[in-house]
Amino acid sequence: MRMNDKLKRFRRANAKRLRANTTSAEECLWRALGRVPLVKTHFRRQAPIGLYVVDFVCLRARIVIELDGPSHTEYGAEEKDARRTAWLESRGYRVLRFWNADVFDNIDGVLDTIYAALHPPSP
Repeated sequence: MRMNDKLKRFRRANAKRLRANTTSAEECLWRALGRVPLVKTHFRRQAPIGLYVVDFVCLRARIVIELDGPSHTEYGAEEKDARRTAWLESRGYRVLRFWNADVFDNIDGVLDTIYAALHPPSP
């Protein structure tokens, strides 16, 4: 078996494990995403993209949503997140980052931001 196939299987298994162990913020957003009009598209959760497993992705619109909890305040996390975002953006994805607290305390604002990213105003 080729190394690339083993890596793909590992990433898929990791994504499946993450879906089974969803954080409360991820679960809250996942349920709330049903309130965002999604025409001809949908979001996936814990989806592998290249080197990473992203929290949510809309493949058609090329939008990634990342939820940041307490671990993202630790030393070095900001640089790690910046590298991850840069890598995703270099592959054509737009990355939206929200703190877990935003999901719990301002879900309507989070959904409005997601909607605006999915439906940008016409020029």
